[in-house]
Amino acid sequence: MKLSVVETAAAILIVICISQAQSTPTAKSVAKPLLLEKDEGEQRTWRDPPPGGFTLKVSPQNNGSQHLVFGTEDLLPGDNIPRHKHLAQDEIVFIQAGTVHVRLGDRERDLHTGGTVFIPARTWVSFKNNSAEPVSIAFVFSAPGFEKHLRCVSVPAGEKPTPTKLPEEKQCVHEGQVVYQEEEETKK
Repeated sequence: MKLSVVETAAAILIVICISQAQSTPTAKSVAKPLLLEKDEGEQRTWRDPPPGGFTLKVSPQNNGSQHLVFGTEDLLPGDNIPRHKHLAQDEIVFIQAGTVHVRLGDRERDLHTGGTVFIPARTWVSFKNNSAEPVSIAFVFSAPGFEKHLRCVSVPAGEKPTPTKLPEEKQCVHEGQVVYQEEEETKK
């Protein structure tokens, strides 16, 4: 059986996630193994535009992982992930399908199906789907933290989203150990 580049990369990513999550169990919590299909996991809907959502698959809340967070998201044409930096986690984003425009530090380019972005902590990054087709991404964080922000600015799928108010948004950013470029510029 011959696997496509995307299937091979996805399999490698999953093996890395599982081996890292199982490498150093702590007395606090032992991660439980998961087997999840594409549409399984903690499905969430964004509270503020753009519409749509994401799925958290591996996290301390979902399976007790103390080392990794893994999720997936589809970006519709025109959707973007605004310029931001994570203060405490490295991140890997894998393009499962489509083409996305990425700004990473002082570099900028389009990445296509099978492309990978490695984002060291404290590095500015943004993503935009400039194409006419949806983009499907998978993301892995080297440590828990940012998933708190993701949950704060979303609701479980099926719940009616309510807009995030400014004090709540600030709390979400703080809990998720993230800085958005607009915030950084207003501090100057």
